[in-house]
Amino acid sequence: MRAVVTRVKNARVEIDDNINGQIGRGLLVLLGVGPDDTETQADKMADKVCGLRIFEDENEKMNLNLAAVGGSILAVSQFTLYADTSSRRPGFSHAAKPDLAVPLYERFMDQCRARGFTVEHGEFGADMQVFSQNDGPVTILLEV
Repeated sequence: MRAVVTRVKNARVEIDDNINGQIGRGLLVLLGVGPDDTETQADKMADKVCGLRIFEDENEKMNLNLAAVGGSILAVSQFTLYADTSSRRPGFSHAAKPDLAVPLYERFMDQCRARGFTVEHGEFGADMQVFSQNDGPVTILLEV
C-alpha cells in the first residue's frame, strides 16, 4: 500500500462539478493499493497517516499530529501510484483490481474514523478533480 500525504490548509474533490468531499486543515491522502496488500497493511497505513507529526508546534517545529491540530482527512483512491514507468506510456497492471482495492481503501478510511478523525473521500474509479491548498508545502511518501 502506498500513499502520498500532503499537509493542507484545505482540500476538496469534485465529481461532475459537484463537491464529493472537502476538508479544512488536515491531510490530503492519495492512496494506492497493490495486489498483495492486506487488511493488516490498511490498518498500518491508517496508523502511520493518523500519527504523522508534520504540523508545526509553537516553536515552528514539525512536532504535532493530526489530532493535536484538530485536522481532518481527505482520502482519494489513486491506482496510478502503482504505475509501471519502464516505458513512456505507464502501465497499471501492478495496481490491485477493484475487488481487492475498494475494500482496503474503505478499511483505511474506517480505521482513520475509528481513531476519531473526520474522513471525507472521493469515489473509487470516478473521474475526479482534486483541489488543495498545500501548507508548507509538506508532502510525505508512505509505503507499508
